[in-house]
Parts: sequence; structure tokens; C-alpha cells
Amino acid sequence: MTHPEIASPVEPPLTGFRVLELGNFIAAPFASRIFADFGAEVVKIERPGVGDELRGWRRTRGSTSMMFRTIARNKKSVTLDLRADEGRRLALDLVRSCDVVIENFRPGTLERWGLGPDELNAVNPDVVLVRISGYGQTGPYKDRAGFGGVAEAFAGLRQVTGHADGPPVRPAAPIGDALAGLYGAISALMLLLARAQGRPHTGPRVADVALYESVFMAMESLVPDMDAYGMVRRRTAGNLPGVVPSGIYPTSDGQSVMIAGNSSGVFGRLMTAVGRPDLGDDPTLADGDARYLREDELDGAISAWTRRHTAPAAVEILGAAGVPVGPVYDAAAIAEDPHFRARDMVRPLKVFVEHEPEEIRFPGVVPRLPGAPGDVRWVGPELGEHTEDVLGGLLGLDADRIAALREKGVI
Repeated sequence: MTHPEIASPVEPPLTGFRVLELGNFIAAPFASRIFADFGAEVVKIERPGVGDELRGWRRTRGSTSMMFRTIARNKKSVTLDLRADEGRRLALDLVRSCDVVIENFRPGTLERWGLGPDELNAVNPDVVLVRISGYGQTGPYKDRAGFGGVAEAFAGLRQVTGHADGPPVRPAAPIGDALAGLYGAISALMLLLARAQGRPHTGPRVADVALYESVFMAMESLVPDMDAYGMVRRRTAGNLPGVVPSGIYPTSDGQSVMIAGNSSGVFGRLMTAVGRPDLGDDPTLADGDARYLREDELDGAISAWTRRHTAPAAVEILGAAGVPVGPVYDAAAIAEDPHFRARDMVRPLKVFVEHEPEEIRFPGVVPRLPGAPGDVRWVGPELGEHTEDVLGGLLGLDADRIAALREKGVI
């Protein structure tokens, strides 16, 4: 059972759009969640009896993970076997009334099922198709299986993450999938905007989003730095090369704070606040390159000061001095922080984890759009929770037809 819908006095900006999600795991569902949060009707297709594998990830009790509940929120779950002829026909019937289809199967999968771009375009020439895959729909590696972690390695992120004397480290969040999901949502909105403006096009409206390219676009000047300066970036712990001083610094209470004092103006204020105005006034430290050469000295001066203060005190003092600083939070600290709560970023919802409803705090909606807000209307649904509603209400199938489809395992 999910949380009941919350009425909003203003319709969200994507109200009236319908999205068909054919993806699983994270990337495509991340993209479609953005549509769902802002009012679009998102119909998520799941395999009968199995569902999205994300339902079982990081779950210690109950039948559905909180990860799935979070990424599949505001969506409708419909079970449909896309490998069966009847399932394919029903999927095409759904496409007729959809604005966007988002998928993240390996290239060629939809084509094998008879659901490729040409088939979708034939039933709905206005539909937008977003295809998210490991390596894209073209190129010599297009047929390789690719998950977000592999994309992070292939695009250079893993090679520069971790300590210099240790192996590459995985970011403890699905960065590659999230970035690809964002690019997927952006590409869908661009194609919808072009459609609304009546821009001419030939053939299907398709966006090709590669996981590795989404990560590579976040890698700044990785390759240009190599070509221009001969700099092949390596692991530098928690700091970025040339961005000094900036990093994690220990405090007296066993916690840590993140300080970003790398801009010239902030640097002077930071060094004054930590009792080292001599470094802040040193003309030889006036630019970033010079500070980079003396990184250990500057980090040592800052750490000597932070070790004499608790994390809250360090944040208070440096924040008052105009220095970008923040605590290094875990989940418990985030859930109780007044700023997260004031901006509605931790929303309590009633969810059946096992047998009784429990209050679980879920992430809020980003971005904030005053006057036309997004909302968390319900958390990720049970497997097939909306099958009869969608097939009956949207496609007009009667109870006997739905029962026959269920009997044959199509739904």
C-alpha cells in the first residue's frame, strides 16, 4: 500500500504528459521520476512475477526496497511481458497515447521485441523516445553490457577517485546512472519543446544517451588538460588538482568539515579566520597555481585550527567569515537538520514495509518551482498495482480480457 495522493492547489508543469517507462534499475527510472515528480503520468512496465530487480536491492525486510520506493515514486506499475506478441501489442497501444517513452535496455533489445523506434513512430509519430545504454546506440562498443559503475571507470571518474597510493575507488552513490537519468530527462524535454514549436523533423524523435558520455561530460577538462599541459590526472584523495585549499578537515569531536577556500577572495578570509593572516596576506599565494604548490602547508595550517574546534563550531565561525563550509553528514544528521526540513527535503510518508504502515522519510523534490511545485504523491508502487486501472481505463480492456491476459501470463 502506498501513501494517498496529496492534492496541490496548483497543477505541476508536466501535468497532462504521459510517459511510458520500459527501463529498470536506475538510469531510465531516474529520468522518468523527474517527469512523475512534476505531474506527468508515468506508467512503468514491469515483467510479470519478477518486476524491476531494484525492488530487491539493499533490502533487509519486507518485499520491496526503499531504493525502489524512492526511484519509482509517483509512478504506476503495470505488469506486461514485452516478449509475448500480446504484450508487444498492448505496449504499442499504450504508446499511442504517450508523449515520451524511456528505455535503458541494451541496444537492439527493443528492435528484437518489435518495439524499436520505427514501430513506435508508426503508431505515434509525435512520441519522443529516450534510449539510455552503456555505450550508446552506435560505435564499436554499442553491444557491450554497461552499468553505471562500468561507465564511471570507462569515462575516467574511477581513475581519479581515491588515494594516490591505493586502488581506484567507487563513489558510494550511482553517479553514472543519475547523470544519465538527468541527460535523459533533459533530452526528452528538448525534443518535446521542439515538437511544441512545430520544428520539422524526419523519422522518429529519438535521444541517444550513453552512460559513459554522461559521466565524461562531468569530467571537466580531463582530456584538454592532457593535450595542453601534459597532465594526466591521477588519484588525489579528496582534493581536485589545482583547487587549493579545499577538502575534508578533522575536528575535535571526531567529525569532519568540508572547507572550500580555493578562490582568491575566500582564501584570505579563511586564513584570517584560522589565525594565519600571514598566509592570507602572502603575495606569493595570490593565485591558485601558487597555492597548489604549497598545498600540504596550507592544509596543515587549516587542520591545526579545525582540530581545536568541534564541527558545529568550525562551521559557525567559518560561515560567519564568509567561507564556504559544511559538516560531513550521514543519513541520521541529514534527517534531523533544520535546513533539510525547512526546504521539505526529508518528507515523512506512511509505507507498508512489512505488515503495518510505518513512517519513512523520503527525499523531497528537486528543483523547487514556486507557484507550480512538484510533489511526492505516493512512493514506489507494489508490483502490478495499477495494471487493471491502466489497461481498463486507458486501453478500455474489460474484466474478461484482463483475466484472460493474466491467465496466459502476459500480465
